[in-house]
Amino acid sequence: MTKVFLDTCVLFPPILRNLLLGLADAGVFAPCWSEGVAAEWLHVTARKGEAGAFEALARMRARWPLGQGPAGAPERLDLPDAADHHVLAAAIATGAQLLLTLNLRDFPRRALAPHGLRAVAPDEFVMELWLADRAPVEAQVAQVWPGLAGEDLRRALKRATLPRLGKALR
Repeated sequence: MTKVFLDTCVLFPPILRNLLLGLADAGVFAPCWSEGVAAEWLHVTARKGEAGAFEALARMRARWPLGQGPAGAPERLDLPDAADHHVLAAAIATGAQLLLTLNLRDFPRRALAPHGLRAVAPDEFVMELWLADRAPVEAQVAQVWPGLAGEDLRRALKRATLPRLGKALR
């Protein structure tokens, strides 16, 4: 099963997190994260007023007890933004194959390839999953966006940074 490291930006907003963790719960991939990512996520949610982030993190830790990996060695890495070193270091330390992020420019291929990692945006990732096996993706979309179909679903998925998936499911 593919190990996918979750960057902070895919854990917030909650709707995207719910879709991704639902897919992981269905056994489509194995999620991993670090204490640094969890701390950033909790900081963002507190600043933006999201209730339930601590509970969501507790559920993640309970569901995937090996999901939270070590911090790694961020001082040895070279990325455009030094604030992202901890993310790449933890992704390497967890043995992830994919780094799921909305900030692709911050994780250039030249920096990730030597570590066997590839950065992907959630839309590309979920589209790859859907093309491989539509049923779990469609079931999870129906659970996160119950009752939505057609153009309404496409718009909802676009707002959730999943425009290609929205177009495919429309």
